[in-house]
Amino acid sequence: MQQDKPHFHGHRERLRQRLLDNGTESLADYEILECLLFGANPRGDTKPLAKKLIAEFGSLAGVFAASGEELQKITGMGIAATSILKIVPEAARRMSKAVLLEHPVINSWEKLVDYCQISMGHEQIEQFRLLFLDRKNRLIADEVQQKGTVDHTPVYPREVVKRALELNASALIMVHNHPSGDPTPSAADLAMTREVKSVCQKLGIELHDHLIISRSGHSSMRNLQLL
Repeated sequence: MQQDKPHFHGHRERLRQRLLDNGTESLADYEILECLLFGANPRGDTKPLAKKLIAEFGSLAGVFAASGEELQKITGMGIAATSILKIVPEAARRMSKAVLLEHPVINSWEKLVDYCQISMGHEQIEQFRLLFLDRKNRLIADEVQQKGTVDHTPVYPREVVKRALELNASALIMVHNHPSGDPTPSAADLAMTREVKSVCQKLGIELHDHLIISRSGHSSMRNLQLL
């Protein structure tokens, strides 16, 4: 007696063909996860796990922002599947950074914001990042200087300036994230920024901006006329 084929028989081929024929835009969020999980589960049905991940973390972006530990708590997520999902945001970050490096940073503001959004918009703890620029406003270095808690990151102005001098940077942009989702600068953010700016000015280093990034958007202290 012939055994019934699994209900998902041929589904992978159809999904892959749709991707090739119609582009990635034709895929739903869970279908993107399905395709990624094919590599970790070469024979099984990955649709239920893909949908479970979306339900657990709220969105495709939420899945990619989840930590390895959080992902592996989901039944069906082993080391192979977790590794695949964790490499995707890093690949996106590197691609975005490569685009940013092609032009002076201050002339590529939208690309800068995109890069910061990819790098830290969905981080669950506060992260303080420094972008060091040369005299032509090209990126010398991109460094995470501090990590904190869900609502606070300690920042030491002298350490910021010390690193700028070590790199022979002429300017810098400060960036940090608000895990709460609200990119509005706090009073503490403003006070710290003004302190850093004061120290920078004494040494001839320009503070171009302080960006605050969140999963829902961003704010620029310069655009808000707070610098």
